[in-house]
Amino acid sequence: MPSGPESRSPQGKTGAKSAKAIKAATRKSSTSSRGKGLPKGRQIPWMTVGAVVVVLALIGLLAYNLVPKYHDQAEAQKFTPSDTNKDPSSGIDGVVKVDYPAGIHVGPTQRVAYDKSPPFGGPHDATWATCTGNVYPKAIRTENAVHSLEHGAIWIAYNPDKVDAAGVDTLKKKVDGQAYTLMSPYPGLDKAISLQSWGHQLKLDSPDDKRIGEFIAALRLNKNTYPEVGASCSTIPGQGSFDTNNPPPFDATPPGPDAVPMDGKGIAPDAAEQGGAAAGGLPGGMPGGLPGGLPGGAQLPPELQQPAPGAPAAPAPAPAPAP
Repeated sequence: MPSGPESRSPQGKTGAKSAKAIKAATRKSSTSSRGKGLPKGRQIPWMTVGAVVVVLALIGLLAYNLVPKYHDQAEAQKFTPSDTNKDPSSGIDGVVKVDYPAGIHVGPTQRVAYDKSPPFGGPHDATWATCTGNVYPKAIRTENAVHSLEHGAIWIAYNPDKVDAAGVDTLKKKVDGQAYTLMSPYPGLDKAISLQSWGHQLKLDSPDDKRIGEFIAALRLNKNTYPEVGASCSTIPGQGSFDTNNPPPFDATPPGPDAVPMDGKGIAPDAAEQGGAAAGGLPGGMPGGLPGGLPGGAQLPPELQQPAPGAPAAPAPAPAPAP
Protein backbone atom coordinates (compact mmCIF):
# COMPACT_ATOMS: atom_id res chain seq x y z
CA MET A 1 0.00 0.00 0.00
CA PRO A 2 1.51 3.37 -0.98
CA SER A 3 2.84 5.52 1.88
CA GLY A 4 4.46 8.97 2.35
CA PRO A 5 3.68 11.97 0.16
CA GLU A 6 2.40 9.86 -2.64
CA SER A 7 -0.45 8.67 -0.46
CA ARG A 8 -2.12 12.16 -0.07
CA SER A 9 -5.35 12.56 -2.00
CA PRO A 10 -6.28 15.61 -4.20
CA GLN A 11 -8.96 16.61 -1.61
CA GLY A 12 -6.30 16.95 1.10
CA LYS A 13 -4.25 19.23 -1.04
CA THR A 14 -7.25 21.43 -1.76
CA GLY A 15 -8.13 21.76 1.97
CA ALA A 16 -4.58 22.77 2.83
CA LYS A 17 -4.65 25.48 0.19
CA SER A 18 -7.99 26.84 1.50
CA ALA A 19 -6.66 27.03 5.04
CA LYS A 20 -3.62 28.96 3.85
CA ALA A 21 -5.84 31.34 1.91
CA ILE A 22 -8.01 32.06 4.98
CA LYS A 23 -4.93 32.74 7.14
CA ALA A 24 -3.53 35.07 4.53
CA ALA A 25 -6.79 36.98 4.24
CA THR A 26 -7.00 37.30 8.05
CA ARG A 27 -3.44 38.67 8.27
CA LYS A 28 -4.19 41.17 5.50
CA SER A 29 -7.39 42.38 7.17
CA SER A 30 -5.62 42.75 10.51
CA THR A 31 -2.76 44.70 8.92
CA SER A 32 -5.23 46.92 7.06
CA SER A 33 -7.19 47.68 10.23
CA ARG A 34 -4.04 48.58 12.16
CA GLY A 35 -2.90 50.83 9.40
CA LYS A 36 -6.08 52.82 8.99
CA GLY A 37 -7.17 52.83 12.67
CA LEU A 38 -10.70 53.41 13.93
CA PRO A 39 -12.58 56.36 12.39
CA LYS A 40 -12.32 59.43 14.60
CA GLY A 41 -15.59 60.81 16.13
CA ARG A 42 -16.84 64.27 14.96
CA GLN A 43 -15.93 67.13 17.29
CA ILE A 44 -18.88 68.90 18.98
CA PRO A 45 -18.91 72.71 18.35
CA TRP A 46 -19.23 73.67 22.00
CA MET A 47 -18.98 77.43 21.35
CA THR A 48 -21.90 77.30 18.94
CA VAL A 49 -23.94 75.18 21.34
CA GLY A 50 -23.19 77.62 24.17
CA ALA A 51 -24.21 80.62 22.07
CA VAL A 52 -27.50 78.94 21.15
CA VAL A 53 -28.22 78.17 24.80
CA VAL A 54 -27.55 81.79 25.80
CA VAL A 55 -29.84 83.12 23.04
CA LEU A 56 -32.63 80.74 24.04
CA ALA A 57 -32.23 81.77 27.68
CA LEU A 58 -32.52 85.45 26.74
CA ILE A 59 -35.61 84.77 24.64
CA GLY A 60 -37.15 82.90 27.55
CA LEU A 61 -36.34 85.74 29.97
CA LEU A 62 -37.84 88.35 27.66
CA ALA A 63 -40.95 86.26 27.16
CA TYR A 64 -41.28 85.78 30.93
CA ASN A 65 -41.18 89.54 31.49
CA LEU A 66 -42.95 90.90 28.41
CA VAL A 67 -45.73 88.42 27.70
CA PRO A 68 -47.59 89.09 30.98
CA LYS A 69 -47.34 92.86 30.35
CA TYR A 70 -48.77 92.56 26.84
CA HIS A 71 -51.45 90.26 28.18
CA ASP A 72 -52.34 92.80 30.88
CA GLN A 73 -52.50 95.57 28.28
CA ALA A 74 -54.76 93.49 26.09
CA GLU A 75 -57.00 92.75 29.05
CA ALA A 76 -57.10 96.43 30.01
CA GLN A 77 -58.23 97.30 26.48
CA LYS A 78 -61.43 95.40 27.20
CA PHE A 79 -62.21 98.01 29.84
CA THR A 80 -61.68 101.11 27.71
CA PRO A 81 -64.82 103.32 27.69
CA SER A 82 -66.77 103.63 24.46
CA ASP A 83 -70.08 104.99 23.21
CA THR A 84 -71.62 101.58 23.74
CA ASN A 85 -69.94 100.92 27.09
CA LYS A 86 -69.75 104.20 29.00
CA ASP A 87 -68.76 102.65 32.33
CA PRO A 88 -66.74 99.46 31.80
CA SER A 89 -66.15 99.17 35.55
CA SER A 90 -69.53 97.46 35.69
CA GLY A 91 -67.69 94.38 34.45
CA ILE A 92 -65.07 94.46 37.22
CA ASP A 93 -65.85 92.23 40.16
CA GLY A 94 -65.97 94.05 43.51
CA VAL A 95 -66.46 97.65 42.32
CA VAL A 96 -68.75 99.68 44.59
CA LYS A 97 -70.67 102.62 43.08
CA VAL A 98 -72.30 105.55 44.87
CA ASP A 99 -73.81 108.74 43.41
CA TYR A 100 -72.47 111.89 45.04
CA PRO A 101 -73.31 115.56 44.51
CA ALA A 102 -70.47 117.59 43.00
CA GLY A 103 -68.98 120.99 43.70
CA ILE A 104 -69.50 121.12 47.48
CA HIS A 105 -66.37 122.74 48.89
CA VAL A 106 -65.09 123.01 52.45
CA GLY A 107 -62.33 125.15 53.91
CA PRO A 108 -58.74 124.02 54.51
CA THR A 109 -59.40 123.35 58.21
CA GLN A 110 -62.83 121.79 57.92
CA ARG A 111 -63.49 118.07 58.20
CA VAL A 112 -66.06 116.03 56.32
CA ALA A 113 -67.99 113.19 57.93
CA TYR A 114 -67.35 110.80 55.09
CA ASP A 115 -69.49 107.70 54.75
CA LYS A 116 -66.70 105.58 53.26
CA SER A 117 -63.07 104.97 54.12
CA PRO A 118 -61.25 105.96 52.02
CA PRO A 119 -63.87 108.37 50.69
CA PHE A 120 -64.57 108.52 46.96
CA GLY A 121 -67.04 111.36 46.63
CA GLY A 122 -68.95 114.01 48.52
CA PRO A 123 -67.88 117.38 49.95
CA HIS A 124 -64.20 118.15 49.61
CA ASP A 125 -61.59 120.87 49.91
CA ALA A 126 -61.67 123.67 47.35
CA THR A 127 -58.05 122.77 46.45
CA TRP A 128 -57.33 119.42 44.86
CA ALA A 129 -54.33 117.22 45.56
CA THR A 130 -51.90 117.36 42.66
CA CYS A 131 -52.56 114.23 40.62
CA THR A 132 -50.06 114.22 37.78
CA GLY A 133 -48.68 110.78 38.60
CA ASN A 134 -47.71 111.75 42.16
CA VAL A 135 -46.56 109.10 44.63
CA TYR A 136 -46.87 110.60 48.10
CA PRO A 137 -44.66 108.89 50.70
CA LYS A 138 -46.92 110.00 53.55
CA ALA A 139 -50.68 109.96 54.00
CA ILE A 140 -52.40 113.11 52.71
CA ARG A 141 -55.58 114.91 53.72
CA THR A 142 -58.58 113.07 52.33
CA GLU A 143 -60.58 116.23 51.59
CA ASN A 144 -57.93 117.25 49.04
CA ALA A 145 -57.67 113.79 47.50
CA VAL A 146 -61.43 113.58 46.94
CA HIS A 147 -61.33 116.80 44.91
CA SER A 148 -58.79 115.11 42.62
CA LEU A 149 -61.33 112.38 41.95
CA GLU A 150 -63.81 115.03 40.86
CA HIS A 151 -61.28 115.97 38.16
CA GLY A 152 -61.19 112.43 36.77
CA ALA A 153 -58.16 111.09 38.66
CA ILE A 154 -57.56 107.65 40.14
CA TRP A 155 -56.39 107.55 43.76
CA ILE A 156 -54.56 104.41 44.89
CA ALA A 157 -54.51 104.16 48.67
CA TYR A 158 -52.72 101.37 50.52
CA ASN A 159 -52.30 100.20 54.09
CA PRO A 160 -48.58 100.52 54.93
CA ASP A 161 -48.95 97.71 57.47
CA LYS A 162 -50.32 95.29 54.86
CA VAL A 163 -48.28 96.11 51.75
CA ASP A 164 -44.53 95.44 51.80
CA ALA A 165 -41.84 97.40 49.95
CA ALA A 166 -42.07 95.17 46.87
CA GLY A 167 -45.83 95.65 46.77
CA VAL A 168 -45.44 99.42 47.05
CA ASP A 169 -43.02 99.36 44.13
CA THR A 170 -45.54 97.40 42.08
CA LEU A 171 -48.22 100.00 42.77
CA LYS A 172 -45.83 102.86 41.99
CA LYS A 173 -45.43 101.55 38.46
CA LYS A 174 -49.16 102.08 37.95
CA VAL A 175 -48.94 105.73 39.02
CA ASP A 176 -45.49 107.28 38.74
CA GLY A 177 -45.57 109.80 35.88
CA GLN A 178 -49.08 108.80 34.77
CA ALA A 179 -51.39 111.80 34.36
CA TYR A 180 -54.53 111.93 36.49
CA THR A 181 -53.31 109.46 39.09
CA LEU A 182 -52.03 109.74 42.65
CA MET A 183 -50.99 107.29 45.34
CA SER A 184 -50.55 107.55 49.09
CA PRO A 185 -50.55 105.47 52.27
CA TYR A 186 -53.85 105.27 54.15
CA PRO A 187 -53.32 104.13 57.76
CA GLY A 188 -56.02 101.87 59.17
CA LEU A 189 -57.34 100.77 55.77
CA ASP A 190 -59.34 97.56 56.21
CA LYS A 191 -57.82 96.03 53.06
CA ALA A 192 -54.30 96.11 51.67
CA ILE A 193 -55.27 98.35 48.73
CA SER A 194 -58.18 100.58 47.81
CA LEU A 195 -58.74 102.21 44.41
CA GLN A 196 -60.90 105.31 44.12
CA SER A 197 -62.40 107.28 41.27
CA TRP A 198 -65.35 109.63 41.63
CA GLY A 199 -68.28 107.51 42.81
CA HIS A 200 -66.34 104.24 42.41
CA GLN A 201 -64.23 102.13 44.75
CA LEU A 202 -62.47 98.76 44.57
CA LYS A 203 -60.72 97.17 47.55
CA LEU A 204 -58.12 94.44 46.98
CA ASP A 205 -55.69 92.22 48.86
CA SER A 206 -52.80 92.07 46.39
CA PRO A 207 -50.85 94.67 44.38
CA ASP A 208 -50.59 92.06 41.60
CA ASP A 209 -54.37 91.86 41.15
CA LYS A 210 -55.17 92.41 37.47
CA ARG A 211 -58.26 94.42 38.42
CA ILE A 212 -56.01 97.36 39.28
CA GLY A 213 -55.20 97.87 35.61
CA GLU A 214 -58.82 97.26 34.64
CA PHE A 215 -60.08 99.87 37.12
CA ILE A 216 -57.60 102.48 35.85
CA ALA A 217 -58.44 101.74 32.20
CA ALA A 218 -62.18 101.97 32.86
CA LEU A 219 -62.33 105.11 34.99
CA ARG A 220 -59.29 107.37 34.61
CA LEU A 221 -60.52 110.42 32.68
CA ASN A 222 -63.72 108.60 31.76
CA LYS A 223 -65.83 111.64 30.92
CA ASN A 224 -69.00 109.65 31.58
CA THR A 225 -68.24 109.04 35.25
CA TYR A 226 -66.86 112.22 36.86
CA PRO A 227 -68.35 115.72 37.18
CA GLU A 228 -65.61 118.20 36.35
CA VAL A 229 -64.61 117.14 32.85
CA GLY A 230 -61.70 119.18 31.56
CA ALA A 231 -60.36 120.20 34.97
CA SER A 232 -56.65 120.18 35.66
CA CYS A 233 -54.69 117.86 37.91
CA SER A 234 -51.70 120.19 38.07
CA THR A 235 -50.87 122.43 40.99
CA ILE A 236 -52.19 125.95 40.60
CA PRO A 237 -49.50 128.32 41.96
CA GLY A 238 -50.51 130.90 44.51
CA GLN A 239 -51.76 131.27 48.06
CA GLY A 240 -53.55 128.20 49.36
CA SER A 241 -52.17 125.94 46.63
CA PHE A 242 -51.42 122.30 47.32
CA ASP A 243 -47.76 121.83 48.24
CA THR A 244 -46.66 118.46 46.87
CA ASN A 245 -43.50 118.52 49.00
CA ASN A 246 -45.40 119.29 52.17
CA PRO A 247 -49.05 118.33 51.59
CA PRO A 248 -51.79 118.76 54.21
CA PRO A 249 -51.48 115.76 56.55
CA PHE A 250 -53.88 112.89 57.01
CA ASP A 251 -56.08 113.11 60.11
CA ALA A 252 -56.85 109.69 61.55
CA THR A 253 -59.10 110.96 64.32
CA PRO A 254 -62.88 110.68 63.89
CA PRO A 255 -64.56 113.84 62.58
CA GLY A 256 -66.12 115.96 65.33
CA PRO A 257 -69.71 117.20 65.63
CA ASP A 258 -68.87 120.24 63.53
CA ALA A 259 -67.85 118.13 60.54
CA VAL A 260 -69.62 118.80 57.25
CA PRO A 261 -72.24 116.11 56.51
CA MET A 262 -72.20 114.12 53.28
CA ASP A 263 -75.06 116.11 51.78
CA GLY A 264 -73.14 119.34 52.35
CA LYS A 265 -76.08 120.87 54.17
CA GLY A 266 -75.69 124.61 54.43
CA ILE A 267 -73.02 124.85 51.68
CA ALA A 268 -73.95 126.19 48.25
CA PRO A 269 -72.41 124.12 45.45
CA ASP A 270 -69.74 125.85 43.38
CA ALA A 271 -71.53 127.08 40.25
CA ALA A 272 -68.34 126.69 38.22
CA GLU A 273 -68.48 122.93 38.75
CA GLN A 274 -72.10 122.43 37.82
CA GLY A 275 -73.19 121.26 34.41
CA GLY A 276 -69.99 119.59 33.24
CA ALA A 277 -67.36 121.12 31.02
CA ALA A 278 -67.74 124.08 28.73
CA ALA A 279 -66.73 123.97 25.10
CA GLY A 280 -62.98 123.60 24.81
CA GLY A 281 -62.76 121.54 27.98
CA LEU A 282 -62.83 124.20 30.75
CA PRO A 283 -65.51 123.62 33.41
CA GLY A 284 -68.32 126.15 33.61
CA GLY A 285 -66.93 128.27 30.81
CA MET A 286 -64.16 129.67 33.01
CA PRO A 287 -61.31 131.30 31.13
CA GLY A 288 -58.00 129.46 31.02
CA GLY A 289 -55.86 129.57 34.11
CA LEU A 290 -58.60 130.07 36.71
CA PRO A 291 -59.13 127.47 39.45
CA GLY A 292 -61.21 124.57 38.21
CA GLY A 293 -59.92 124.83 34.66
CA LEU A 294 -56.66 124.01 32.94
CA PRO A 295 -53.90 126.51 33.70
CA GLY A 296 -52.70 128.85 31.02
CA GLY A 297 -55.60 128.15 28.65
CA ALA A 298 -54.45 124.59 27.97
CA GLN A 299 -56.99 122.09 26.70
CA LEU A 300 -57.55 118.40 26.96
CA PRO A 301 -57.45 116.27 23.80
CA PRO A 302 -60.66 116.60 21.74
CA GLU A 303 -61.83 113.11 22.63
CA LEU A 304 -61.89 114.09 26.33
CA GLN A 305 -63.65 117.41 25.82
CA GLN A 306 -67.36 117.71 26.37
CA PRO A 307 -69.56 120.59 25.19
CA ALA A 308 -71.51 122.63 27.69
CA PRO A 309 -75.24 121.88 27.98
CA GLY A 310 -77.04 123.41 25.00
CA ALA A 311 -73.83 124.35 23.22
CA PRO A 312 -73.64 123.38 19.54
CA ALA A 313 -71.27 120.61 18.66
CA ALA A 314 -67.92 121.69 17.30
CA PRO A 315 -67.78 121.56 13.49
CA ALA A 316 -65.87 118.70 11.97
CA PRO A 317 -62.44 119.62 10.62
CA ALA A 318 -62.30 120.37 6.89
CA PRO A 319 -60.87 117.54 4.79
CA ALA A 320 -57.30 117.91 3.65
CA PRO A 321 -56.95 119.19 0.05
CA ALA A 322 -56.32 116.53 -2.51
CA PRO A 323 -52.66 116.36 -3.66
